Amino acid sequence: MNEVTIYTAAGYAYCVRAEQLLQRKGVQRLNKVRVDLDPAAMDRMVQLSGRRTVPQIFIGAYHAGGSDELHAMERQGRLDSRLARQP
Repeated sequence: MNEVTIYTAAGYAYCVRAEQLLQRKGVQRLNKVRVDLDPAAMDRMVQLSGRRTVPQIFIGAYHAGGSDELHAMERQGRLDSRLARQP
């Protein structure tokens, strides 16, 4: 299973929802990067994603988007296969 990186911040319901979905999917290698605690991490997130909102989720090198996009992948039946792909 691919490592998942989630750029997150405390107190955001969308971050919590995304993390809960990933946990339900059995993701064990979850790298949480708190952009609210690290301005350099925010800069990296923006550079990688082109977005300033959290969460931003990367499955391996693939930018899955935010919480809404992650949940859409799940509804469309695409999340499991993306998580299972080899890096």
